[in-house]
Amino acid sequence: MFLLIRHAESTWNATGRWQGQADPPLSERGRQQALRLARALAAEPVDHLITSDLARASETAAILAEAWGLSPRLDPLLRELDVGEWTGLTRAEIADREVAALERFESAVPDVRPGGGESRRELRRRVRTAAAEIASAHPGARVALVTHLGTIRALRPGTELPNAGWFRVCASELAAADLDDLRV
Repeated sequence: MFLLIRHAESTWNATGRWQGQADPPLSERGRQQALRLARALAAEPVDHLITSDLARASETAAILAEAWGLSPRLDPLLRELDVGEWTGLTRAEIADREVAALERFESAVPDVRPGGGESRRELRRRVRTAAAEIASAHPGARVALVTHLGTIRALRPGTELPNAGWFRVCASELAAADLDDLRV
């Protein structure tokens, strides 16, 4: 069983900037969200805590780790989609520079590389491989993954989660999912 957890609000979430694999920290609001999440999940049984190595996820995981008495393990394969040169820009700034590319990306064309970064197809393969390896390494365990919305959507297309949102999913459900289902 996996708990998929989206990191709490970062300073760039607060200003509407596309983060990709940039490393902004949690905002003060984000730290409060993570503390509330830790209180809400304190009684949830978790055997392993694995997190993206980016600050917004690893800071969220560190707060959860205290509630669970676990040490988080960093996994760079759980990082967000690399948005290349769009990193740090707002949607409006991207639209001013590359409206056609943005429209293609937002229409979920699977091989578009936002800002020259990583395609959704590449993200899906990276994240699905990581989830399968984690599930294989921890059979029958309850594993919390603290990661990013794009990463979660690569595992469960169509998912909408607020910062510090979470849900449970069976590892077998993720393993059975279609690698070519590239909806966001």
